[in-house]
Amino acid sequence: MEPTYVDGDRLLVLYGVRPRIGRAHVIRLPDGPDGPRPIAVKRVTRTVGDGWWVERDNPAEGVDSWLVGEIPTADVLGVVLLRVKRA
Repeated sequence: MEPTYVDGDRLLVLYGVRPRIGRAHVIRLPDGPDGPRPIAVKRVTRTVGDGWWVERDNPAEGVDSWLVGEIPTADVLGVVLLRVKRA
């Protein structure tokens, strides 16, 4: 999610809430061809079918719904409430 978030930033996340369009969320991406992907931070942009469309803030890097499709509601784990920048 660079440039919005960078390695070392600390995030305060509220888990177990309904996704909020336009906000960054912690999500579980589907497994890729090389195996499981890590938990990620992505921006929820809209509802699609039975899930959510998520996008990255830097379109030149990363994985988002343009590559893996909609994310099921159960895999949208929490909304980012606050970022504390790394020192």
